[in-house]
Amino acid sequence: MAGIRKNVNNNGRIERNASKEAWQPGSAPAGGLKTRHRKKVLVMSASVLLAMLMLCGRLAYVMVFCSSYYLARAAELHERERSIKASRGRILDANGVVLASNKTVCTVSVIHSQVKDPEAVISMLVSELGLEEDDVRKRVGKVTSIERIKSNVEKETGDRIRAYNLDGVKVDEDYKRYYPYGELASKVLGFTGSDNQGIVGLEAKYDAYLAGENGKILTLTDAWGVELDGSEEGRQEPVAGSDLYISIDYNIQSYAQQLAERTMVQKGAKRVSIIVMNPQNGELMAMANAPEYDLNNPYELNAPVPEEDAEKPKIDLLNQMWRNFCINDTYEPGSVFKMVTATAALETGAVTLNDSFTCSGAAVVADRRIRCHKTTGHGTQTFTETVMNSCNPAFIEWGRRVGTDQFYSYLGKLGLLEKTGIDLPGEASTIIHKKENVGEVELATMSFGQSFQITPMQMLRAAAAIVNGGNLVTPHFAVKTATPDGQTVQEFTYEVETDAIERETSDTMRGILKQVVESGGGSKAYIEGFSIGGKTATSQKLPRGSGKYIASFIGFSSVENPRVIAMCMIDEPQGVYYGGTIAAPVIRELYENILPYLEIYGD
Repeated sequence: MAGIRKNVNNNGRIERNASKEAWQPGSAPAGGLKTRHRKKVLVMSASVLLAMLMLCGRLAYVMVFCSSYYLARAAELHERERSIKASRGRILDANGVVLASNKTVCTVSVIHSQVKDPEAVISMLVSELGLEEDDVRKRVGKVTSIERIKSNVEKETGDRIRAYNLDGVKVDEDYKRYYPYGELASKVLGFTGSDNQGIVGLEAKYDAYLAGENGKILTLTDAWGVELDGSEEGRQEPVAGSDLYISIDYNIQSYAQQLAERTMVQKGAKRVSIIVMNPQNGELMAMANAPEYDLNNPYELNAPVPEEDAEKPKIDLLNQMWRNFCINDTYEPGSVFKMVTATAALETGAVTLNDSFTCSGAAVVADRRIRCHKTTGHGTQTFTETVMNSCNPAFIEWGRRVGTDQFYSYLGKLGLLEKTGIDLPGEASTIIHKKENVGEVELATMSFGQSFQITPMQMLRAAAAIVNGGNLVTPHFAVKTATPDGQTVQEFTYEVETDAIERETSDTMRGILKQVVESGGGSKAYIEGFSIGGKTATSQKLPRGSGKYIASFIGFSSVENPRVIAMCMIDEPQGVYYGGTIAAPVIRELYENILPYLEIYGD
């Protein structure tokens, strides 16, 4: 065996000497193995060291640079938050009378982890709050950080509950909206929900100003949600909402509402609305819609449900109760619209005061025979007399002379093709023929206020522009917002479109409308010693032949310098339904009371 040497040791054993064993191909030298192992160790050590350095760097970053953030997060984990509602801003009238305020109430809650005697808590809550035991038991046993049992609890009740001093029961003071005059201007003011957020009316429109910012109560707890003994509550104070000053005058609104309710009863009407506005700037002094509803109990129906509505869901009946007829619904304006046609006729030169018209009792337009309300005819009349007599055939002729293009132009100038921009939600839009679809019959019926629909507010706005010198104002309620101590925060401004019609035309129309009251169809609105102009209307409701009407009258004073314009609408009166007979006297009675109050007399 070449390359192997045998040795015999002292024991006689043979030893193989492989020290000089020959190198075989494919085997690694011993020094190469050591180098590879050393590199692996160095790489692994460097990786571990780098990871340690990165972890230390991250730890230093978190502990030094992010310490405040993580301290706040840790505090949040151990803080229980309870909301403190902000005091909602009040709503005040033009003279500072509070129409909407706040009443202190309480919110009762239970913290499950802190309740030590559940049965005592349940018994007390059932007794004090008048709730069902099963419902209270379910809420008290619910494993949540905090469970609200009831809100808007009277303060006296909240104080009694607090006096029990039961662990886990929290009583926080809160605010509930309160309306000191109940039904006054309910369909204007609107109301708030359980969270004090505006639902309808001015409460909804100006919610961002009235709401304020809620505060917080922060309580330290352990990991199980139990309050730590000796820890102080953190408190972030709420910011009260701004007060809203509006143009409604409490005295005028109160009288208008009483008058509307009395008229509704006397005439057996479905509803009665009265609007009072300053025609120079659009400030609304009153808007009454009888029947109104109780703002402190807005989810209670204000009248028995008619048999035909018995199957309707309650929410539909409530929505109907909350509707403001003056802006949410449209109607055919009828003869009160004739002041618009007359204005367009004079402004375009289609008619002069010297023109006359002979009424035979009806007019034939295309294939239609359209009657006058005086079926025997008015005979020959001057232009002014056609307005005084509210003669339909005459206005068919005046509308024909104006023409469709000019007619629509003046509808636009007087704001009847757009919303008024009033600061109440839910304003309805005009329903009218497209101009290209208007034929002879459509133009004829539109000329005396039929076959299209607008809102009462649109009609009153147009009338204001006709008598105020020709300026189209924006009707509105909000005047300004202010701090609780009366410091003005914001004054509201509104668009006025000047020169909608010529001042000369406005002057002429005021003179004509004064004669309507003194000697024409509006004579029942006349008051000795006062200067009043106006126009009556009797609108037939759809469908034709239903026997249902809307009687209305628009009157303004003084004629020489209009400072107030008012509208009365009586929907579905029983018996006599003519506007000049039943609506004009309502405005007369209104003016007998408010014109001296406003110091408006004949000039």
